[in-house]
Amino acid sequence: MLNFAYCSDKYQYTMGKSFYDSGMKDKKAIFNFFYRKAPENNNWAVVSGTQEVIEMIQNLGRMPADFFQKFMPGPEYAEYREYLSGMKFTGNVWAMREGEIAFPNEPVIIVEGPLVEAQVLETPMLCIMNHQMAVATKASRVCRATQHPVSEFGSRRAHGPWAATYGAKAAIIAGCAATSNILTGVMYDYGSTGTMAHSYVTSFGCTVEGEHTAFSQYIKTHMGEPLILLIDTYDTLRCGIKNAIRAFRENGIGNGYKPAFGVRLDSGDLAYLSQKVRSILDRNGLQECQIFATNGLDEYLIADLERQGARIDSYGVGDAIATSKAAPCFGGVYKLVQIDDMPVLKRSEDKIKLINPGFQVTYRIKMQDKEGKGMLNEADVTCLRGDDMERNLLAGETVEIFDEFDRFKHKTLYKGEYQVRPLQHLVIENSKDVHQEHTLAQKKEYFQQTLHDFDASERRLINPHFYKVDISDALYNLKIEILDRLNREINEFKL
Repeated sequence: MLNFAYCSDKYQYTMGKSFYDSGMKDKKAIFNFFYRKAPENNNWAVVSGTQEVIEMIQNLGRMPADFFQKFMPGPEYAEYREYLSGMKFTGNVWAMREGEIAFPNEPVIIVEGPLVEAQVLETPMLCIMNHQMAVATKASRVCRATQHPVSEFGSRRAHGPWAATYGAKAAIIAGCAATSNILTGVMYDYGSTGTMAHSYVTSFGCTVEGEHTAFSQYIKTHMGEPLILLIDTYDTLRCGIKNAIRAFRENGIGNGYKPAFGVRLDSGDLAYLSQKVRSILDRNGLQECQIFATNGLDEYLIADLERQGARIDSYGVGDAIATSKAAPCFGGVYKLVQIDDMPVLKRSEDKIKLINPGFQVTYRIKMQDKEGKGMLNEADVTCLRGDDMERNLLAGETVEIFDEFDRFKHKTLYKGEYQVRPLQHLVIENSKDVHQEHTLAQKKEYFQQTLHDFDASERRLINPHFYKVDISDALYNLKIEILDRLNREINEFKL
């Protein structure tokens, strides 16, 4: 019952029965997972979750027929239930790497396979990807608000154990230095971090001397590990920091202690308190003692603390990241774009919901920056596979790219002046998992390098400069051709 391939909506399977009964189940379908608009006026989103999608797809067809009887009872479903119990995914999947930066309407995942097999992947895929991309994108924003390390501390606020575990993984990919979640640390061989709670301090007695005892015992029992003492249980400045200094001294902890030592602030005016604590520590010869801050932080509060001159060395962020609190619902969708050899689309009066049809691939174009910043990402172009734009890009020829929504905006890419790479990679081939394994640390490093390859104006949190995201002429013309034909048919349609 914990097979997430079946964390699905019933309508995926009711549609499937119609495909099965009408002889359509083996039609070759191509679906795209993509999103339409980045949250919080972001320019882009961070890809996370494709590893779990691959695992989910591999788990299809591992439930007995009586499982399907629970929600599709009756003799009319008997043959279909038997089919589903053995229905494994037999097609191909292309996906962006975890840690990739994806822009609106670009296919993050492309599924090619028999119609029923591809259709039933929709809900579990969206469940995985919408959660992880929301968390990863929020984590990237929080981490970009400061030059100091940010740790993910949000498991207790996450929407269940699954969300806590995989959300922490997404946060690490997108820049967080560490997570408090031990399961994530074990699963991905990344480690976890943690200090103490107020209950630890009060358990030694609700007295100033009890606080000192708590600190001293913690140091004694964790010698050789990072030592971070929580100093705001009673009074940060009048006893907390003093007891911390006393306990450090008594246990021989000072400058030069490895791996690190410090104090944590979890309440009050963090800018003011951090400045005062820093001054007290420095006067007492503990210049290397770090100050760690928590307490309902997000990218806006962190940026504001630093504008106020806060003396904080590291941040812990909880629910803002774990729940993507400001934008908890990531708008990823899974849409059919081709059936057999016929491109299809969903027409909508809402322009943002109009999708790109056909079997696609996206290329990222790099060029030498004119201001001497090195090779930077210049534009993304989504093509129909095999179209003129794709062939010319791969051959390095001179090409002209046009904005999809304003064809007067265009840019010429001259031969020999650019580099291209595809963003989608084959991860499942004829049912076999062929994706290249990367550690969590490698995924994080890949994201950091990818981020670095964008101009600073495109990385800023407020009013980012919008990066060029175009489609090929062939894809644009195909889309317009289908829309024109549909509009003619709709206008001529009568009962």
